[in-house]
Amino acid sequence: MNLNEFSRREAHEVRIGQTKIGSQHPIAVQSMTNTPTADTQKSVEQIKRIADAGAPIVRLTAQGRREGENLESIVAKIREDGYDTAIVADIHFVPEVASIAARYVDKVRINPGNYRTSNGELEALIAQCRERGVALRIGVNHGSLAKRVFDEWGDTPEGMVHSAMEFLRVCRREDFDQVVVSMKSSNTRVMVHAYRLLVEAMESEGMTYPIHLGVTEAGNGLEGRIKSAVGIGALLSDGIGDTIRVSLTEAPENEVPVAKLLVEHYASREGVFEVLHPERYHPTEFVRRTDVMTPITHDELSDEFCVVEAVSNNPTAELRAAILNMEQTQPVVVKRRYDDEDVEVVAVKAAADLGVLFLDGLADGIWVDAPALSSDEIRDIELMILQAARVRFSHTEYIACPSCGRTLYDIEKTLADIKSRTSHLKNLKIGIMGCIVNGPGEMADADYGYVGAAAGRITLYKGREIVERNIPQEEAIDRLIELIKANGDWQDA
Repeated sequence: MNLNEFSRREAHEVRIGQTKIGSQHPIAVQSMTNTPTADTQKSVEQIKRIADAGAPIVRLTAQGRREGENLESIVAKIREDGYDTAIVADIHFVPEVASIAARYVDKVRINPGNYRTSNGELEALIAQCRERGVALRIGVNHGSLAKRVFDEWGDTPEGMVHSAMEFLRVCRREDFDQVVVSMKSSNTRVMVHAYRLLVEAMESEGMTYPIHLGVTEAGNGLEGRIKSAVGIGALLSDGIGDTIRVSLTEAPENEVPVAKLLVEHYASREGVFEVLHPERYHPTEFVRRTDVMTPITHDELSDEFCVVEAVSNNPTAELRAAILNMEQTQPVVVKRRYDDEDVEVVAVKAAADLGVLFLDGLADGIWVDAPALSSDEIRDIELMILQAARVRFSHTEYIACPSCGRTLYDIEKTLADIKSRTSHLKNLKIGIMGCIVNGPGEMADADYGYVGAAAGRITLYKGREIVERNIPQEEAIDRLIELIKANGDWQDA
């Protein structure tokens, strides 16, 4: 392996308004509004904040005809104010709205889980997009596969790839190449596996569509940034990815600096695109290199572990190569030094560099050497990376959507309130979702779910099952706590 040569996956050019992705173009950063798309002023103001933060692409939900039609006013106003930001419409349940949105926006994102390839809907949309020069994103979500796909494949990476390839084959048959594809999940292991399998499937059929990367429902704060960096960084280190979004349950403009940091971190990266050990990513057949089942932090280091430190500009490839050349039984702690003084910068870089080695099952311990940070900050970062890579759970995990114009309550405040009362619990995953679009499916991995059902109303889940419907919002957190306690899961970490 030549560590001095970086090679991104080959992708053809796709134009999204004035922004081009794929080919030799830089990786583009994007975000999504959380204002009501029917409110022109609020949506335009937020688009401007996102654009001013450095994102050339902004997505808005268009869940109904009214929102789809209002995209005309939003685009007109944003152009009138001098912004050439690419505007994307996000479509879920109503294919008709996609054809409305395609009259006004630069790209339309559709979810194959809510479309069919047998009734001409997709072909009609492609024809419309071709006429206006509108790009199309085939956006597969782990938690919302079509029933016929789920019945055959389950909610697996293989099912996600099958869903995407069906739609990509239609695009190719229609000779329409202005297509981007994504394979999102809140589970980093599933997400990385799905993207890698997609790349293999596309390569086998000669497809070079650009790829949009993202970890859904990553949450907020340092934890959300680390979870996103582990998943996105794993793929960027493989040379996969032409545009990225970091999904945080915060103001959307906060996502942009994190995404830009990831892009810049890999801009001069050495390395070679290579899909390694795809079989390790099957969610029920994860394989570790050694028999160390609980990876350690650096302050737990003992003599049985060998420390391997990265010193090159490509720490991921350097560490991976070193580990694969060692005896398989030798437990390894991976170490990297970061001289940055900002805890967020260290956390994002370390998660991107080291997280994939745990997803691959190659590393047994982590050492983030950051002289400017306190020992508590370093330990928190190390534990969060291990949890984001799903190899060691040390605190409650929150699968929280970033919110959008469909969100039915103040999700940022609600997440903070739920965290304040449950973060001490052991081995628990709680989903906090703004609406039913992403709710039941995307939080399928959670133990408990808190989902917006209507204005001022919340539905609670245990796993995939609804426990209580349409609870008044002011009672919902207390009822969630009661539900957790009633099921015996109120255990301190």
